[in-house]
Amino acid sequence: MDGIHDLGGKQGFGAVVVERDEPVFHAPWERVARAVTFAVVGNVPNASSSLFRHAIERMEPAHYLSSSYYEHWLTAAATLAVEAGLVTRQELAERADGPFPLAGPVRAGDVAIPAGHGARFRVGDRVRVRNLHPPGHTRCPGYVRGKVGVVSRLDGEWTIPDVEAHSPVRVPETLYSVRFDTGELWGDGQQAVTVNVDLWDSYLEGL
Repeated sequence: MDGIHDLGGKQGFGAVVVERDEPVFHAPWERVARAVTFAVVGNVPNASSSLFRHAIERMEPAHYLSSSYYEHWLTAAATLAVEAGLVTRQELAERADGPFPLAGPVRAGDVAIPAGHGARFRVGDRVRVRNLHPPGHTRCPGYVRGKVGVVSRLDGEWTIPDVEAHSPVRVPETLYSVRFDTGELWGDGQQAVTVNVDLWDSYLEGL
């Protein structure tokens, strides 16, 4: 889906702050949030990392940008718990001593389930990323859609996230590492600088 979470290649959000010697948890509550999230996901039908990521993607944009990493986790966990009937909104609000923000509803529509097939591309093949904008979950970054790159590695078969997030069906498909010149992506004038992106077969078309 096209949402505020897909920030790759976008300007105006300030510098990326790299924290030296960053701890695993910055506060005790983050450790608890992680444990709570795993407990919730373990009790949600057809749970997957794709389902969890999509719950984060559905957060209200201002809330997403103003909250921390583990706040994203808590929002997703609470959203999935309510959607799965593990807890009601009222019970959640009572335990939180006030309204608890949840992510918005799923708007996936009909999920296209492709037929399984072998790898269509080999290392060295030039490919174009399909310029698709699905309403549901996808792992195809917005900044590579419509762009041309070169297959640099085949990483075996993995289930397609776009299907996994919205269906109990699991469709294995070839995952590629595709190399892009930054000039192709952003036209920024950099020379001999490339970016590698992991992309499923369904995201690509041959040239």
